[in-house]
Amino acid sequence: MECPKPLIPGTLIRRYKRFLADIRLEDGTEVTAHCPNSGSLATCLGDGWPVLVRHDPNPRRKLSYTWELVHNGRCWIGINTHRANALAQEAIENGHIPELAGPGPVLTEVRYGRSRVDLVLGPPERLTYVEVKNVTMIDDQGAYAFPDAPTARGRKHLAELMTVRRLGHHAAMLFVIQRTDGTLFRPADEVDPAYGELLRAADAAGVEILAYTVRSEPPECSVAGRVPVRLESRHP
Repeated sequence: MECPKPLIPGTLIRRYKRFLADIRLEDGTEVTAHCPNSGSLATCLGDGWPVLVRHDPNPRRKLSYTWELVHNGRCWIGINTHRANALAQEAIENGHIPELAGPGPVLTEVRYGRSRVDLVLGPPERLTYVEVKNVTMIDDQGAYAFPDAPTARGRKHLAELMTVRRLGHHAAMLFVIQRTDGTLFRPADEVDPAYGELLRAADAAGVEILAYTVRSEPPECSVAGRVPVRLESRHP
């Protein structure tokens, strides 16, 4: 899929209050951009790292700039969590995630009980319920990890997938990793041990755990390939 346009280059000054980032544009102008990511972004915040921001001068917007990508010297990292679902949907529809390939449309934001499931696909007699999580964190061993901050909402989604599975439907947890400089995926037990335990329980209950990287090479960004998932606990 195409990266959002227009993208304007700059350098990162700082990220603060979760949803704000100060950016220095190429012409020297300093702007405050919306940071569309509620996580810690612990491995995405190098001083002076190149960034790409989207500009939308709509007067109804509080901030006209949105931070989209950051480069760590090895690859572009997509920090906008809202892109993950669209990337997943496009990849599934184009057959780039074969584990989720099949007939029928890919439906988005489908109500299930008191919640909404990110994606539902497949024929009525064999529906697949998919939750999508955006991943930006990587450890010093080259392992992608999720979450980068404790997530009660993420734990709730795993519990719902386990319920779906018990009712006889196919369920999948899809981690969309918006970077390409790692080798495998694991739960970040050191950040949220309860999430790691629940992810392992979901796997044991038959929820399919998938992790795919995204290669961003503006103006294009697309799912690049599957990486191995390692579920062993690293929490002491």
